Amino acid sequence: MADEIEIDLDDLERRMTGAMASLRTEFASLRTGRASASMLEPVQVEAYGQMTPINQVGTVNVPEPRMVTINVWDKSLVNKVEKAIRESGLGINPQTNGPIIMLPIPELNEERRKELTKVASQYAEHARVAVRNVRRDGMDQIKKAKAEGMSEDDQKFWENAVQELTDSFVKQVDDALEHKQAEIMQV
Repeated sequence: MADEIEIDLDDLERRMTGAMASLRTEFASLRTGRASASMLEPVQVEAYGQMTPINQVGTVNVPEPRMVTINVWDKSLVNKVEKAIRESGLGINPQTNGPIIMLPIPELNEERRKELTKVASQYAEHARVAVRNVRRDGMDQIKKAKAEGMSEDDQKFWENAVQELTDSFVKQVDDALEHKQAEIMQV
């Protein structure tokens, strides 16, 4: 049908998949009352004159469901890692034992759970906006192709294809949000 001028749907799908991957990473950083090494991913430590992710200054482990430990390789960085965790806004109070920092994960109260569901909703909205931006780029490609001689039938075909792709990714975002909110609200 649309053989003379084609729109690169694979590129659009790849970019939308990237938005979903980013959303999953953001969701993983949200604390749900269970220990997870990924909750420390956004935390940066000033080490050797530059900001460095925690997993590059020590080994992050989850020895039990409510505990994360960090075995800091360079003992001179223990205090900096502890300070970075305190200032990260995770709501966790680190306990130091030599080069090992223990992070006991407290139970979430109802108010904090509701706050986290709002944060998850914001992350999901950012992902929806990213998907819609990719959709807009696809529609712009179609408009350019129309100006270059694409038939109206082909234009409708590609617009429908881009819209279907967008709808499927928005549904994935909504499903991921619903799952994450249920996980957060689970006591």
